[in-house]
Amino acid sequence: MGAGHGGALATRYLPGSSAVHRLEPHLKLVAVLAFAVVVVATPVHAPWAPAAYGGYLLAVLTVAAVAGVGPGRLVRGLVVEVPFVAFAALLPFVARGPRVEVLGLSLSQSGLAAGGGLLAKATLSILAATVLAATTEPRALLRGLERLRLPQLLVQILMFMIRYADVVGGELQRMRVARESRGFTGGGVRGLRVVAATAGTLFVRSYERGERVHLAMLSRGYSGTMPSGPVAPADPRSWALALTLPLAAAAVLLTGMLLG
Repeated sequence: MGAGHGGALATRYLPGSSAVHRLEPHLKLVAVLAFAVVVVATPVHAPWAPAAYGGYLLAVLTVAAVAGVGPGRLVRGLVVEVPFVAFAALLPFVARGPRVEVLGLSLSQSGLAAGGGLLAKATLSILAATVLAATTEPRALLRGLERLRLPQLLVQILMFMIRYADVVGGELQRMRVARESRGFTGGGVRGLRVVAATAGTLFVRSYERGERVHLAMLSRGYSGTMPSGPVAPADPRSWALALTLPLAAAAVLLTGMLLG
């Protein structure tokens, strides 16, 4: 069933046998987090910052190429960046300080630097996260979070979200088909009322489904923790391979600070 395998969420994963695919999920999570920390630590107003961003981008694209993650997959992952793009586009207009003329518009120099830095950092971090999602199955990501000592309750919430997101999505799709089969067109105030009623019905059905799942778990001996098998510690070679990306980014940052 779709819920059991992650459904549409699982389609984000690209099966493969590359070195990136074979890494333990908790190692990849640590690597992406460390890379994001290095990227965020880059001072936006430093004259060498654009060159550093270029170095980070080269490192991420190299990892993506090794993992077999194509440009199309990377570009689709950047859809979540839209809010950052909107905010970065506003900064040159609202920031104070010296102004500069760009295409007939008076823009703040500090705003341009801050907006460009924000956009570059968000893009790089999202690209790294996209490579992580494309090379790691959703269930494996949860196991990685568990090994990193994320609170057990939070891991379970994420697990059920992955398992049942597509079930709820399917329920919503069936409700939409039922509305349209009755002549619903979705226009005007009446349309808003119908959509609001649909959202309320979907919430109630999802809540009731969660209650039934919880009762089924209790009847099978659930006591607050999920069973998990023994795990072997990662070897130093795997750690070294996983940390290649953040260490390369750190080398770029250090070089920029020393030469700048």
